[in-house]
Amino acid sequence: MGFMKEFRDFAVKGNVVDMAVGIIIGAAFGKIVSSFVGDVIMPPLGVLIGGVDFSDLAIIIKQAVGEAPAVTLGYGKFIQTLIDFTIIAFAIFMAVKAMNSFKKKEVEVPKAPPAPSKEEILLGEIRDLLKEKK
Repeated sequence: MGFMKEFRDFAVKGNVVDMAVGIIIGAAFGKIVSSFVGDVIMPPLGVLIGGVDFSDLAIIIKQAVGEAPAVTLGYGKFIQTLIDFTIIAFAIFMAVKAMNSFKKKEVEVPKAPPAPSKEEILLGEIRDLLKEKK
């Protein structure tokens, strides 16, 4: 029974539940960002750069022989993925920046100075006693 109790305690911890909720929301947010980039950002960007699509760029390492397909090094897909990543990262940066600006700005309350340590109190008492003797 100890193993089951330990597993239950682990599974219902707040951190595990929070992490699961974060992953689910992150996956949904990822779909939103992918749609935003693919459907809103990329069409005008494609018009601006003349409809360039790097995914077709490749180096043929070995020609196709009979039924065997050609062996290619598809560096264009890598370039296109890097461009997509940069756009997605920028879109997420702008979204996080916008959300942070909506947060209420906390007013920083100045802290009271810390109480003097025991050594400082003792030194103050010694100082006062020395002043009285003079």
